[in-house]
Amino acid sequence: MNKILLVETKLLGRDWLAAALTLALPVGLLLVLGQIPDLQKPDPNLGGQRFVDAQLPAQMILLALLTTAFTVLPGSMATYREQGVLRRMSTTPMHPGRLLGAQLLLNLVMALISAVVVIVAGRLVLGSHIPQQLFGFLLVFLLGAAAMLALGLVIAAVAPNSKSAPGIGSVAMFPLLFVAGMWIPREIMPDTLRTISDYSVVGPFVNAMRDTWAGDWPQLPHLAVMLVGLVLFTGLAVRMFKWE
Repeated sequence: MNKILLVETKLLGRDWLAAALTLALPVGLLLVLGQIPDLQKPDPNLGGQRFVDAQLPAQMILLALLTTAFTVLPGSMATYREQGVLRRMSTTPMHPGRLLGAQLLLNLVMALISAVVVIVAGRLVLGSHIPQQLFGFLLVFLLGAAAMLALGLVIAAVAPNSKSAPGIGSVAMFPLLFVAGMWIPREIMPDTLRTISDYSVVGPFVNAMRDTWAGDWPQLPHLAVMLVGLVLFTGLAVRMFKWE
């Protein structure tokens, strides 16, 4: 497993554009959007907080996760399948699941680094808050990341080739960003749209993130939705995934 992880890390280093996109996109948007004067004013819809205090950093962490899970991971796995790497590995004593595990771990680390950089950049440049409930934050991040990476594997399973995998992921990503409140805060969403958001995994993820910023433990319904999503998407990924 260690050797596979080392090889995958070196390959990721060669594909520097994917790594840079995962890190630079959310941080860049955070710093650009954070300069909008209205987002730096206390908002009654957010309990008197500024949008840049917790809502915007949580959204950018979600963006980093979805970029990793929906474009980087499916693209890598589709490339391996297309090149016959998975088929050849399946005939050796080293189970292909080790490669899958290494990919998941590496992408999780990439997303975690992006999240840390988002929080630090927001604090230093915008004066944003940092999560007050650290253990709750880690729980939400790991549970949400696992669910989204599992969904990324479902995308990898249905993508016909490596070129289409990131495109399919991007098509799926933008509706999820919308229901998560990227463009319309959940507090002012119509009831129907808010209900969709409540059961979309990404909505509970952002809400739970904001709870940890305020020093509160994540609410059980939010954790439950993410856990159900993890189980569902993992089951679909295992059932649909093809080694060749």
